[in-house]
Amino acid sequence: MHKKLITLSTLTAISMLTLSACSSTATTSTSANGTQAPNATNAAKSTAAASGKKVKITYWTPFSGGDGDYMNAMVKKFNEESTDIVVEQDPSKADDYYTKLQTALAADQAPDVAIVHSSRLPQLAPAGYLNTLDDVAAKAGVNWNDFNQTILKSTVYDNKHYSIPLDTHVVVMYYNKKWLQQAGVLKDGKPDIAKGPEGYVNFLQKIKDTVPKDIAPLTEPNVRIDSLWLFWSWYNQMNDGGKVLSDDGKKSVLDNPAATKAIQYVNDLYKKQLIPPNIDDAFKMFQDGKAATLITGVWATGAFESTKDLDFGVMPVPTLYDRPAEWGDSHTLTLPKHSKDDPEKLKAAATFANWIAQHGSMWAQAGHIPAVDKVLQSDEFKKMKYRPDYADAGKSVVYFPRSDKWGLMNDAIIKEFEKMTVQKQTPEDALKNASKAVDDILKK
Repeated sequence: MHKKLITLSTLTAISMLTLSACSSTATTSTSANGTQAPNATNAAKSTAAASGKKVKITYWTPFSGGDGDYMNAMVKKFNEESTDIVVEQDPSKADDYYTKLQTALAADQAPDVAIVHSSRLPQLAPAGYLNTLDDVAAKAGVNWNDFNQTILKSTVYDNKHYSIPLDTHVVVMYYNKKWLQQAGVLKDGKPDIAKGPEGYVNFLQKIKDTVPKDIAPLTEPNVRIDSLWLFWSWYNQMNDGGKVLSDDGKKSVLDNPAATKAIQYVNDLYKKQLIPPNIDDAFKMFQDGKAATLITGVWATGAFESTKDLDFGVMPVPTLYDRPAEWGDSHTLTLPKHSKDDPEKLKAAATFANWIAQHGSMWAQAGHIPAVDKVLQSDEFKKMKYRPDYADAGKSVVYFPRSDKWGLMNDAIIKEFEKMTVQKQTPEDALKNASKAVDDILKK
């Protein structure tokens, strides 16, 4: 089987992006509520009936800490219910996961099922590393209409399904109720934010003017990807925003009026010190009660709800422009390709992957938004704390552009944005330099 070579540098860049996004600062988290999953699917009960023994499949994940605990429980539950499939999970540390997976794919030693972020599919799917799922999914009882179509679209290439989506994890706004109450910007337990860009600035300014000086109105690090998440969310809220690459994907169109407006807005938050300077660990700052708000990923929910005396709430990223939008990515379940794929194992792998997605209420305890629509409508999910407050963000999630070079572009853009957030270059120059860097990468 011929496979296109993927350079390690590109994979490493993407790995750092996706895994830093999903890595929880906390190592444990408390369940939002108990869950009881229904029986395994009929497909699971019939996969190996002819042989009379269980089909063994291997499953690789990058989950550790709280996420790992929930996934371990899900695999255990599946193995208890299934009469003819047994799953052996091999969790890895997030930092090492994609290097390990890439090596296994190249050596034809990949697992039967592997977690792959949607943002990674542009490198793996076109290169022939993953099985298409349409035929085997039908045999395993997968119904593509069960899934949030926005999330599902991120797994489709050339009208073929390459993975089963498990979730989406978006950035959301956490808020400390004590500080918002003191600032007079908490109404009926929710942030009272007037419409439009100025409404959000005024909200943060009221907090700054009222709370103690050592409390950040909004905490975000001066380095890392966070300023790009803010920019991307608000840029995509504009009717004329969201474009990074030309339609043919050969050049940058990032330096444009809508993008300029968005990056100027983000820069003003830093410049006015509504986001204080020199923040290293924004997560811990909010967890310790030293910040009124924090925009970060939903994976923080479990850690925050297990933090003693932290009275917080959570909501989608504030809509400042024409429509809701926020950065996000997704965990998806793929079936890596082997030189000799066993049809029985493929069906068992698809059956297991679908079971995991259908039992998204268990996974939602880790903070992620389940990809299966009926899970969001279930009483089990609706009774959870915090998760329903941002579940609608799964309908407006906006992924980064599809490109096998996006990891390199991402790093180049972050580098320019970091210079801006520490006031070493203007937002206009940051955007211009980022656009030029993207063009340079596309030419290689």
